[in-house]
Amino acid sequence: MGIQTGPDDWREANRAMWDERVPIHRASDYYDHEGFCRSRDTMRDFEVAEVGDVTGRTLLHLQCHFGQDTLSWAHRGAAHVVGLDFSEPAIETARETAAELGYGPDRASFVAADVYDAAEAVPDSSYDIVYTGIGALNWLPDIVRWAETAASLVAPGGFLYLAEFHPLCDALDEETGSRLTYDYFSRDAWVEETPGTYTDFDAPTVNNRSVEWQHPLGDVVSAVAAAGLRIDFLHEHDMTMFQRFAALQRGDDGFYRPPSDRPRMPLMYSLKATRPA
Repeated sequence: MGIQTGPDDWREANRAMWDERVPIHRASDYYDHEGFCRSRDTMRDFEVAEVGDVTGRTLLHLQCHFGQDTLSWAHRGAAHVVGLDFSEPAIETARETAAELGYGPDRASFVAADVYDAAEAVPDSSYDIVYTGIGALNWLPDIVRWAETAASLVAPGGFLYLAEFHPLCDALDEETGSRLTYDYFSRDAWVEETPGTYTDFDAPTVNNRSVEWQHPLGDVVSAVAAAGLRIDFLHEHDMTMFQRFAALQRGDDGFYRPPSDRPRMPLMYSLKATRPA
């Protein structure tokens, strides 16, 4: 476990890549900005059930992109939500959306900062709920430092909630997801040079270099426990939010799963960890 190595410019490369993709994502059908402004809610049912009632609570969303999930928790009753992301254009877009929905800074505020600097950057010293995911941890080389930072922001009696894509997916073949093809325990940075983005594979883009890491499930759980939080649950889910493997089929609930005649594997996981009161 510990710090994984990678190119020195990993943060700058990833920030440039994300900065460029903010307006593409904002205009995409995938994020459906107009639909979001009507519903004000993007949360997945399993997250709502596992996080529970947020009414009157404070919530910090780490690596929030442009804040749709963050603002969904405000819509669900959180007293004050704070979203943090390292992309300035993403944070500006989040602030614009909050204003469009009528949320002032006392209800929803957004901070542009690196996640590792979150404790110094956010307006309050602790929050009832620290929320993060989905597709966030793969952008970070040091999962121990991430866990220490996130845990330090959990108020006594509060909790950290993480929903994430299962790291086993990174080791399986892209077509069927049924063959072990890559090293599950690889420590190497995964450097990509792929144009486009997940909302539009054909989008013309310039900043295409990205650096990611895979974090085995045991490393994540151990890091959170070592940071002083009590693990309440670790749930593995048989569905995912996009067509991770060609063989997956979209269900009526919008999630993707293997066909009924195929063995199932974990595609996502969620974790809740509490700071004792």
